[in-house]
Amino acid sequence: EAAALRRLCRRARAGKEPAAARFYREEGNRLFGRRHYGAAARLYSQAASHELPGSPEVSVCFANRSAALFHLGHFEVCLEDIARAESHGYPDRLLPKILLRKAECLLCLGRLQDAADALSVVENKIAVDGIMTSPTHQALLKKLSQLKIKIHEKESWPEPAREACGDIQRKSEIWEENDSISGASSSLSLNFDIERGRHLVASQDILPGQSLLKEEAFVSVLCPGESFFLQDSSETAWDTRVTNADLYCHRCLRQLLASVPCRGCSYAKYCSQNCADVAWEQYHRTECSLGALLLTLGVFCHVALRTVLLAGFAEVSRLVEWSHGDDKDLHNPEARCKHLSEAPDTRAGTRGIPGCNDNGQYQSSYQAVFNLLPHAEKHSPEHKFLCMLSVVAICKQLQEAGLEVAVLNQESSEKWSRPKICEKTSDELSPELKIMAEAMLRHVLQLQCNAQAITVMQESGSRDGAVVNKKPVRLATAFFPVLSLLNHSCCPNISVSFSGTAATVRASQPIPSGQEIFHCYGPHRCRMRVAERQQLLSQYFFECRCQACLDELESDVKSVVSVRNSFCCPSCQAPIQVGEDMLCCSNEACAISVSRESLSHRLRDLQRQIKKALELLRDRKADQAIKMLLKCRMDAGNFLSPEHLLMGEMEDHLAQVYATLGKWQEAARHLERSIEIVEMHHGPSSVEIGHELLKLAQILFNGFAVSEALSTIQRAEEILSVHCGPQSTQIQELQEMKTCLLELPRSVLQRT
Repeated sequence: EAAALRRLCRRARAGKEPAAARFYREEGNRLFGRRHYGAAARLYSQAASHELPGSPEVSVCFANRSAALFHLGHFEVCLEDIARAESHGYPDRLLPKILLRKAECLLCLGRLQDAADALSVVENKIAVDGIMTSPTHQALLKKLSQLKIKIHEKESWPEPAREACGDIQRKSEIWEENDSISGASSSLSLNFDIERGRHLVASQDILPGQSLLKEEAFVSVLCPGESFFLQDSSETAWDTRVTNADLYCHRCLRQLLASVPCRGCSYAKYCSQNCADVAWEQYHRTECSLGALLLTLGVFCHVALRTVLLAGFAEVSRLVEWSHGDDKDLHNPEARCKHLSEAPDTRAGTRGIPGCNDNGQYQSSYQAVFNLLPHAEKHSPEHKFLCMLSVVAICKQLQEAGLEVAVLNQESSEKWSRPKICEKTSDELSPELKIMAEAMLRHVLQLQCNAQAITVMQESGSRDGAVVNKKPVRLATAFFPVLSLLNHSCCPNISVSFSGTAATVRASQPIPSGQEIFHCYGPHRCRMRVAERQQLLSQYFFECRCQACLDELESDVKSVVSVRNSFCCPSCQAPIQVGEDMLCCSNEACAISVSRESLSHRLRDLQRQIKKALELLRDRKADQAIKMLLKCRMDAGNFLSPEHLLMGEMEDHLAQVYATLGKWQEAARHLERSIEIVEMHHGPSSVEIGHELLKLAQILFNGFAVSEALSTIQRAEEILSVHCGPQSTQIQELQEMKTCLLELPRSVLQRT
């Protein structure tokens, strides 16, 4: 972890390193020559982020990346990179090359007149430069002639207008905005009581799949996450691995194809120049030189700093002064927020609820963020000291870097005149920075209970084949002040999905009027035993008393996880009776005893073998992977219960290997077994089942099993539309597959 952190800090602290840029560019050229265009594009992006502003080499990075994007079929993005190369002073002698690429992109996009105009520019350029006889110039002339012929052919024989793909109907979501809660549906109301604090309740009957909340994050910070090597790259003098910080925009969290680098550091990357400019104006001009420190201190400190930068000094100062109130002991943080935990005056309606404005509206604003409870009295003194030390370190760095003026003038970026700052000693923070520090400390403490992970479904394992295996990955940490109103349940009644920095909450089951809306903070009854859930939930400073926990704590009912993720007798495969250290077979005729430690050791060894099999799959040794997985499945059957989740995972891995080989029937058979086990654990209408059915639909589609594919698609649509919404990428993919299958000739449909 320390080595990884040093690499990240080096990338952020070093800023622009021409030596690194040259290495990444050459490595990109090597991978481009081997036709690994995706990996080459990533390395050209790394090279561009390390080039000095104004360097002519930046234009070469963009031009090279445009070539990789062209081969990947991303023609629109390729055109953007060509424009960037031109605007950054691409060498005049090389211009015909990228202008021909521009014409070819326009041709592929069907923009024939624009393509012809681009070719005219190339012809004029060649005419001005005079006669060219070198092989390179002759190749350009040949390409120019070929493109002119293609344009003429397309103009003479225009392609018939394509019908809309299956005339896919987009379901419009019924939505009526709440007058009191920004982004919330009118079917919700904001309540408060001493036991539950602020919480949301259904004010009318709610149906599964109904949208309840659409909220844009007040602030979000991208988490780098795990790193992995690019295709055909290895450990080198410079780090060629990529993280989420290289794959997603640091402002809007859109996936990157061709990143725009920050003007001052090599870490921040954006999806467009507009995102880069907005981020710079709002917060990154202050954060840019603090990259190494922020990565070292962690994402909570980074979120806290960005929160106060977005709010602006005036608003931060107003709320900090308000929080002091009439407290006599201004040095006591517990006293400062004590009145925020007290019951509001219910006679004032929602106006008395903390976070609401004078009109009684709870908005997704800095005031709402500030009023999230920091639980200062419940954090340990050691933790509060470390948080305070981290905040002071940031403020000292701001002061030493001369960024104090920028921080205090965030709301007036065009006026860089220094505000009136009280005199201070060299080792003391100014009164203004102390106000910012106090607010940042509050936010760091708030985040332990109010941080929301923004997740994305990301490809995992082998990227070969037509079936994409995805898993949810934490992409960013954010403040969602309205979403934070939802209390926890280990058996929630909503699902949360994300698109960029926006969260959408949907009902996952019928919710009658008067019932509270519950979110799951992580510990779910289908994934953990009650003791594990209670231990993890202790970080939120409450003891969970949801129905699932009460059922397990106050009765002899065993958790779903305990029953299904259990061992079986190694001798007769009968269920094993649970004990402390020794486990006994439930079959009286067998009555064998075995130690828990020995079974746990076998389980760990099995997991290691499965990991080796997946490594074989990544190395394209599918036959060996199948043999190892089949052996693992046989071994597991001797001591794991048939419904153990690991049994389902092995079936899923086998399906993945067979799909890689194009053996669709075998893949479908194994995945169906996996789905049976997943359904036992998570339920027939869970989002987990929806994702598994999407994979099964892909396999059946590729295997040309039309009727089975259509029925699977229908079931997957019904489940995923509830959890992810009718506009989600998963639903779009399912509808495209269905459209393609339904367009097949009737004779083919009848045969299948």
